[in-house]
Amino acid sequence: MMKKEIKQEYFQGERPLFQGRDLVIRDTVFGEGESPLKHSENVSLENSTFEWKYPLWYSRHISVENCVLKEMARAGIWYTEDVVFLDTLIEAPKEFRRCKGVKIKNCSFPNAEETLWDCRDVVLKGVVAKGDYFGMNCKHMIIDGLTLYGNYCFDGARDVEVHNSKFLSKDCFWNAENITIYDSYISGEYLAWNSKNITLIRCTVESLQGLCYIENLVMKDCRLVRTTLAFEYSTVEAEIEGTIDSVMNPSGGRITADKIGEMILEKDKVDVSKTKIHCRCQRGKKDEV
Repeated sequence: MMKKEIKQEYFQGERPLFQGRDLVIRDTVFGEGESPLKHSENVSLENSTFEWKYPLWYSRHISVENCVLKEMARAGIWYTEDVVFLDTLIEAPKEFRRCKGVKIKNCSFPNAEETLWDCRDVVLKGVVAKGDYFGMNCKHMIIDGLTLYGNYCFDGARDVEVHNSKFLSKDCFWNAENITIYDSYISGEYLAWNSKNITLIRCTVESLQGLCYIENLVMKDCRLVRTTLAFEYSTVEAEIEGTIDSVMNPSGGRITADKIGEMILEKDKVDVSKTKIHCRCQRGKKDEV
């Protein structure tokens, strides 16, 4: 079916293109007025701007490229299915909620507060975001090249695979399950508490009391930089390059590092016999606790 082209138009007022179908929209501005494309389907947007709230609710099969969502285009994409965003500046907060089939590539979110909540089947590539509570309760995500500044990200997330990313985030990946992170950097207090099946491969972590209260934590070829009081009440299989500043009361497993600055093993808190700790010494010798 041929799409109708809308070019260099200006729309304002509530629902100007409500239930729009089979549209190509280019070089167009949606000014003040809520829900301009609510219940739309099979719509492509290029080089266009949204200036007001709720632009794409209950929509399906949407493509957005080289567009801008200004600050008041908040809560813009909710309950929407099969949506692709490319090379787009998204200034507004609270974008993407309860969506399914979301692909976001080379986009920036300077105010990503409460963005990407309760979404599933999400692909992020080359995304930069700043804001708290990013990615809460999302499921089935593939992430590559995410740079995130903001606390409490991915709380309650499930089935997430991360590559080549950077997180400056306190309390990230809390209450999460089935998370695998490759070749990434994570800095922030209390990393991944109360989570299950967390795997980090070739990652660098800086965290106060990080990686605690985890069921089945796996770390391979990772670095723990200035990380203290790690692994409390966690079951862990960790191979760490370099030094761990301190380890506190793991519940079980095996921890291997070049050096551990302080080991706090309290027999009245945990069964210390369930955890094997290896410290690589100079000259290739190992000490075991």
